Amino acid sequence: MNNIPQIGQPAPDFSTPDQNNNLINLADINEWIILYFYPKDNSPGCTTEAQDFTKLSLEFTTAGAKIIGVSPDSAVSHCKFIDQHNLSITLLTDPEHKLIEAYGAWRLKKFMGKEYMGVNRSTFLISPDKIIAYIWTNVKTKGHAETVLNKMQEFVV
Repeated sequence: MNNIPQIGQPAPDFSTPDQNNNLINLADINEWIILYFYPKDNSPGCTTEAQDFTKLSLEFTTAGAKIIGVSPDSAVSHCKFIDQHNLSITLLTDPEHKLIEAYGAWRLKKFMGKEYMGVNRSTFLISPDKIIAYIWTNVKTKGHAETVLNKMQEFVV
């Protein structure tokens, strides 16, 4: 269940639909990838995180990176989320948790004394040669996008 890939290991391959039902394949992306996992479209923390990545999207693009968010939400939900908050990032839909589980982000969580399985907010920095360069787990949204950008810039300098 907690099979989190480690720094220096190959990134788990994926071929997953985005918000427009286009298949996004890891093998086809030849730049740095910010792959982040979040629980739910339009929830407060997830909205903040997506907006922060969008605000910094030009800096990420300039540094040679593509930002990809992943949640169990549907393509329809992703489109509404993107439109409502004017997001400029790619969102992958993973209702069966295949990609989420491959990256070890589907975990036991606790809320108000109840345990349940859900998405652990996590981010993976993947190099153009598909190696995991850095990992953040149990992410707190405030300032996270900036932290990721700063770390990525250490690698591309």
